[in-house]
Amino acid sequence: MTTAAAPSPRLAIGQTARLERLCRAEDLITFAAAAGDLNPLTLPGADKDGDGRPDADATTEAPAAWIAALFSAAFGTLLPGPGARLVRQTLRHRAPVWVGETVLIEIAVTALGEDGLLTLSCRAAAPDGRVIAEGEADVRAPATPLAADPGALPRIVIARHQHFQRLLAACDPLPPVKTAIVAPEEEKALAGALAAAARGIIEPILVGDRARILSTAAAAGLDIGAAPIVEAATPDLAAAAAVALVNAGAAAALMKGALHTDELLHHVVKREGGLRAGRRITHVFVFDVPGHPHLLHVSDAAIAIAPTLEEKVDIVQNAIDLARALGCATPRVGVLSAVETVNPKIPSTLDAAALSKMAERGQIRGGVVDGPLAMDNAVDPGAARTKGLRSTVAGQADVLIAPNIEAGNILVKELAFLSHAEGAGLVLGAKAPIILTSRADDETSRLVSCAIAMLFEDWRRTGVSRL
Repeated sequence: MTTAAAPSPRLAIGQTARLERLCRAEDLITFAAAAGDLNPLTLPGADKDGDGRPDADATTEAPAAWIAALFSAAFGTLLPGPGARLVRQTLRHRAPVWVGETVLIEIAVTALGEDGLLTLSCRAAAPDGRVIAEGEADVRAPATPLAADPGALPRIVIARHQHFQRLLAACDPLPPVKTAIVAPEEEKALAGALAAAARGIIEPILVGDRARILSTAAAAGLDIGAAPIVEAATPDLAAAAAVALVNAGAAAALMKGALHTDELLHHVVKREGGLRAGRRITHVFVFDVPGHPHLLHVSDAAIAIAPTLEEKVDIVQNAIDLARALGCATPRVGVLSAVETVNPKIPSTLDAAALSKMAERGQIRGGVVDGPLAMDNAVDPGAARTKGLRSTVAGQADVLIAPNIEAGNILVKELAFLSHAEGAGLVLGAKAPIILTSRADDETSRLVSCAIAMLFEDWRRTGVSRL
């Protein structure tokens, strides 16, 4: 946010200009990237105390050069204005500025020299009057007045994923979860499991063809260490063996490797010997969207093809449970459709309205459910206000419920490939969490999916979120 009071176009001693700027984490990241400045004290999300963990943005100090750049902005846009050239500047920095604080820049003409050379006093202060920096500058005014174009700068999107870092940090004090890795006979599947094991999130049990697992590890230069291997000649047999390990108490989670989702879930949903737990099996994607203030959960975009209202009840409840496990005390659930009004010609709006009423009556517990909501007014407060929606969910949903798998799948791929969001996911509703990774997932996605499984299993056991 930048606000400014423009000076008179005529230059005179005593003339002043003011500019206000909110110190945002995104500004300091952009500044650091442009300057190549990796000083952790001035870099949001960096480890500032040497404990190996990222620190809160509010503990980040703006670099002195960023303050100096604000004066340059005042010279070039306000006084003397567009076309100005900085000749000399001296500043004494007296107090730090932290992310979240507002800086008031004040400049005043103290002398008029030849050839348009001005001397200006410079002062930066906080709203409470604290002096941040002060000094003076010599600036040459343009011979011909120029005009500044407010739309000249392109929008900059910063792809950082601070929410996922919090999830990983929350796993550090917890013991690793014994996890059966089903058919880890492909490099990414095996590497992802071993990375989570190295981080202390899971204790892997490799279930599959021993020879192929060892060959994959050797070809990729991966060390499986002391991880046990349970022999299973085919992916189908590996899925059956992994489910049996959970039922026997030898594993507390499953992780999909090099096999089709249907092959794994076939054994999970079996009435005899499966992992049914009285609720439908559903999938929840968890996204860390750059610039978004909180995690975004999307369900169901992987399992339920055309869910009925009855099935959507379990989809919503499973998503609420996961959001609570990941630190959202009362998840706000937006049930999506094409419009935000109930229309009998659009069945998903009827389901959305019914789910909202069911939540009001306690048939869905732990969250606030509202719908139908269109995508824009589910996540954007401005869009919700424009449509006149008065709801604790509209504009700030934590959880998005897709009307069907097609809409959900399109949504999650848009988030990943156009919005640069990092995604992870988990299958819920079974006796154990199921880490359902895709062949396209990178190591971060696999690692965070394991972290989500750990945090969910801990929440289910203790009833307490670690975030």
